[in-house]
Formats: sequence, structure tokens, C-alpha cells
Amino acid sequence: MWIKCLAHSNNPPHNPRRPRRLIAAPGAFKHALTAAQAADAVAHGLRRSGWRDVLAFPVADGGNGTLECFLAHGGRRITTPARDALGRQISSAFGVLPDGHTAVIEMALASGIELVQERRATHADSYGTGQLIRAAMDANARRIIVGLGGSATTDGGAGCLRALGVRLLDSNGQDIPPGGAGLTHLARIDASGLDLRLRGIEIIIAADVNHPVVGSRGAAAIFSPQKGASPAEVKLLDDNLHRFFSLVRDQIGVNVLTTPGGGAAGGLAGGLLAFTSASLKPGIDILLDSCGFDKALEYTKGVIVGEGRLDVQSLGGKSPIGVAKRASARRVPVMALCGTITAPPNALRQAGIRAAWSIIDAPMSMGEALRRSGELLERAAFRLGQTLAINSPNKSK
Repeated sequence: MWIKCLAHSNNPPHNPRRPRRLIAAPGAFKHALTAAQAADAVAHGLRRSGWRDVLAFPVADGGNGTLECFLAHGGRRITTPARDALGRQISSAFGVLPDGHTAVIEMALASGIELVQERRATHADSYGTGQLIRAAMDANARRIIVGLGGSATTDGGAGCLRALGVRLLDSNGQDIPPGGAGLTHLARIDASGLDLRLRGIEIIIAADVNHPVVGSRGAAAIFSPQKGASPAEVKLLDDNLHRFFSLVRDQIGVNVLTTPGGGAAGGLAGGLLAFTSASLKPGIDILLDSCGFDKALEYTKGVIVGEGRLDVQSLGGKSPIGVAKRASARRVPVMALCGTITAPPNALRQAGIRAAWSIIDAPMSMGEALRRSGELLERAAFRLGQTLAINSPNKSK
């Protein structure tokens, strides 16, 4: 059915204004390909099949690879020192977009779980992310996009806020220890030292989850086990987040305990919402808006999305679905190339994906599939390009 949707019946005369571009807009294939590598593989396969006008448009939803995706469309990367989630000095980076005043911060590049070998969920701290925000302000950013995802932390953003000037004190007036476990000792919040520059800066939190900071669907319950927390530590972290944000409510006058999305990145979203003028938006929408995706769709015949696993969680707002909604709203067909596909076909169609294929074309182990992901993705794109050409005989003109 989807081939028919792409076809021009009875082969009408060539029209130079007819859309001929294909957009390769995949996200990362976890443990195998970055979004940029995946986009290049898809684009190369389509070009080998005969399509000349192919736009590589790597996408991310706020997590790992977000900075790379923004900079793929222009801007510069600025290297800066920061602390990782366990307090060690590392070399990190943020980006400045072509407008010169918008900075992009990827939390995973400072407080990310992939930067630390030890999974110490109770001690992991978001201080490094605050250092990146401070560095962006030093670079005269007036708008800061903070991509949340891939974090090692469950501290409610306490570390980030401390890097920005907030003091978190125990009953003796001393600074509490870092990490989610340190919040056990919290008695008073002193926000008098919060960096004054934050008042004049627009902060946009890019996230793809709508979980609150606490409770059965909160940051600790849902995400801290994958960061190394035991059942007892999950309870400790949830109790401490409740303690922290209750004190924020009572002492600062801002209640984010039940705010949808406040639990993103171990509650960092909630911390930024409480102490700055930040707003929370789907990460994929921020990227698409900032990088001109809607404009690119004007002359596009089809969009190819993809990620390692297209499943029910993907339907909750991951990058392929965000792209599909944009494109399908403009009647541009969307197809998916993925490692594995478990999402129900009807649900994919409702989300705007006309058809989806696995790139695995022969029996193989998971290890082999991961090693060969680039090759398999390019070959799948080549086959897809040939199929689309059946009813597009002038595709290369």
C-alpha cells in the first residue's frame, strides 16, 4: 500500500517542481552507530540505488548524541573541563549554534552513565552539567538548550544547582555530601548565590519522558535501577528526592513534585524548573525546529527514520516518532529501517510510519549484527531506494 502512496499514477510528464528529495533522518543505533553515522549509511545506500538528492539529517531526542546532531546542521563545538558524575575531572564540551547566542548542552557529556565504569547511583552527581551551563553563559549564550538523557545521576539536579551557586545545607549549616544519598542530610536551601545571569537567559530542557520526580513512576523508581541502584537504594533515592523537592516547595515556593517530565535525568529537569525560568519541551521537536526540518520537507518525496529497536517505548516520543509526526502532517511518507521491530504495525501507522523493515537480512548473532550495523543499514537503504524507484522513474533527473 505504501508504494502506491508514493507513486504518481500513469507516469505523468516530468514536473521540475515535483518533490524528488529523500531525507535520511535516523537516530542512533545503540551500541553500534551514532545518529550521524546512521544517517550517512542510509544516505549512501539511497545514493547507490540511484537517488541523487538525499539529505542526511541525523536526529536525537535530547539524550546521547544530541550535541552531534545539532552541530551536523552548523555551529561550533567548544571544549571545556567539567566533573563527571563521580567528581573526576574530564574534558567535556558544549555547542554554539550558527546564530551565535544559542548554546546546546548534552548532559551525557558531563554527567553521563557511559563516562563512568562504576554504577554508583546513590553517589552520582550532576555538578558537571552545571559547569557546562556556566561555561555556556561565559560564552555569552542568551539561550541554552539542555539535552537530558543517558544520565548516571538521581540527585534531583542538586549538583548542577550547586555549580550554579545554590547551597544545600545540613542542620549545622554545612554543605551536604554530593549525590542522591547526600540529600538525606538536607535541612536548608540557600539560593541567594544563584548565578544572576540566569535571570536573563532562556533555558529549554530537551527531554523525551513525562515521569514526575517521585513516586512509582518517578525518577528513582523507573530509572535508577539501570544506573546501579538496588531495591533498597531505589527507596532511599525516592525518599531523598521527595525530601529535596518538598523543601524546594516549602522554602523556595516552587512545587514541581508532580510536574510531568520533572523526573527526567534523575530529577535534573525538576531542579532546573524550580530554580530557573526553564521550560520543558520534547527534545526531538527542539532539534527539528532549530535545524529547519519543516523547510526541508517542502521538496521531499519521503523520509527514512530508524533506530536500533523500534518498540512500544519508541511510540512514547522517541526520535523516529517525532520525525514521523512532522512529516506525515505534511503528507510526506515515512519509512523506518531498524535493527529489530516489535511495535505493533497498526500503532506505527497511527504514528505516521507507513512501513518498517529490519536491516537484518540473514541469520546472525547479536554481536555480529552490532558489528555490521553500518553495512546492514546501508544495504537495507539500497534495497529501499530501488523499491521506491519502481514508481519513480525520473528520480535521478
